[in-house]
Amino acid sequence: MKKVLLLLSVPAGLVAQGQVKKAAATFNVVEANIPEMRAAMEQGRITARELVALHLIRIGLYEDKLHAAITVNGNAIQEADELDRERIRGNVRGPLHGIPIALKDNIHTTNMPTTGGALAFAGFTPPYEATLVKNLREGGAVIIAKTGLTELANWVAGAPDPMPGNYNAVGRYGYNPYDPRPDPREATFDGRPALATGGSSSGIGTAASFWAGNVGSDTGGSIISPSNQNMLVGIRPTIGRVSRYGVIPITADHDTAGPMARTVTDAAIMLGALEGATPDPNDAATRTCTPPPGRDYTKFLRADGLKGARIGVPRVFYYDKVTLTGEEKPRGGLDAAQAKVMADAIAILKQQGAVIVDPADIPSYVDKDPKSNFLQWDYCSGGDQAKGKDETCSVDFKYGMKRDFNKWLASLGPSAPVKTLTELRQWNLDHAKAGAIKYGQSRLDISDQMDLEVDRARYEADHRKDLLLSRDKGIDGALKASQLDAILTPGASGAGLAARAGYPIIVVPFGLAPNAPTPSFPDGFNAKPAPFGVGFTGTACSEPRLIELAYGFEQATKRRVAPGSVP
Repeated sequence: MKKVLLLLSVPAGLVAQGQVKKAAATFNVVEANIPEMRAAMEQGRITARELVALHLIRIGLYEDKLHAAITVNGNAIQEADELDRERIRGNVRGPLHGIPIALKDNIHTTNMPTTGGALAFAGFTPPYEATLVKNLREGGAVIIAKTGLTELANWVAGAPDPMPGNYNAVGRYGYNPYDPRPDPREATFDGRPALATGGSSSGIGTAASFWAGNVGSDTGGSIISPSNQNMLVGIRPTIGRVSRYGVIPITADHDTAGPMARTVTDAAIMLGALEGATPDPNDAATRTCTPPPGRDYTKFLRADGLKGARIGVPRVFYYDKVTLTGEEKPRGGLDAAQAKVMADAIAILKQQGAVIVDPADIPSYVDKDPKSNFLQWDYCSGGDQAKGKDETCSVDFKYGMKRDFNKWLASLGPSAPVKTLTELRQWNLDHAKAGAIKYGQSRLDISDQMDLEVDRARYEADHRKDLLLSRDKGIDGALKASQLDAILTPGASGAGLAARAGYPIIVVPFGLAPNAPTPSFPDGFNAKPAPFGVGFTGTACSEPRLIELAYGFEQATKRRVAPGSVP
């Protein structure tokens, strides 16, 4: 049924009239960026209606192959028509006027369901819209679809049976357009992709030109990782830069939403549209950063943005393996192919006038005291870290999930399918045979074990330690020690540190590296290489500077290539 609905999203009359065919002959949406789409509409070469229709046709053609969307907006054409009429009257709302944008399906929309990928919320339409959605609509965006995700932003199943990335009970698996095949290995032959999609915010449709860009959410890396895996630019903003009101939470301590796009320019435009002109009374964190004038991040798109920039290379763990105190096996590091990609990136940064400080290690990564080492202080995330077994991990995520998820459920009022996290867990058990918990629900279980009063002191202590190791002895410590503008991390590896700190990170497409998992693929499978980008991380509210660096790097390299599986 889903496939039929997708194909019928483009009115038959529009195709019969030849409007879409004519538009396609004059404007190609594949890999088109937002400024190109905007210029085409301003010059009368295409209308918003035609632009949206062309993207809907691509969804109809390739969705069965990629599974990028959970829901497609059946009124997208009508919304585009209204924006065309506004343009004729001289009212252009902003740089996204008429541009199709998709949202991760944990972001509230009142004209489409918001499921989080959870079977309990299948078909559920929330009673209010997310603040960031209001901002996008006010800026003229057409919300064309809700994307796939790892269920509830990957806070359902951890150890002993972790949920694979981009799986959810409503839409099942999504596939990476750079190699859209299922994993053929016997132990993992359950439909999961052979080439990982990178986490819970689907970048699949953006990479495949189903829409101009998409909005993801990030608690521990779910903007940066899928952006890296789908050769996109992803911006995880400082917490509070974008309102979280109306986004299904894991924990307000680390949650944020942010843009995923094919270029730094597009991501910068989207960030400005997502950010509110004034703080959101429903999210106190939105007072953290001051928006640039006019919320215009495009002024920071400087081709010479790298000249004179001081960029640190944190060798320990990110580039080189490290054996930590009390452990026998080394952690981290790059393989030869990945190391070559990063060596090339560093050489280009130097050519563009950046000052490279190498090494510029993260202080809490080299601390010999296990109690003060960030790498030995992960967040509790699986059944083996239940209450009473969680002395060596932070309870921040699992405590915050119970606190903030229950608050979110209460905000839904009587329409909520379940009223508490406890009710959701029971609903899942009752509907296990229907596929509600294919991989169990260990993360929901360990969250629901938390007592918000009894465990508050432990949570507060762990949260303080998280911030100390990720900020003062983490990102800020490294930046201050060498007077850096940013640190440079390989692929998506810097996402976890930035997420724990609540600081911004931008990943930019750059190279490809072999997709060579252990155990290996069977002979003859011929796995295609995986995208491999570079990350720029800064301190709180440093998005303008990071955009300068990311744009300068992108313009000097232009290494993004379109996926060959969707022409």
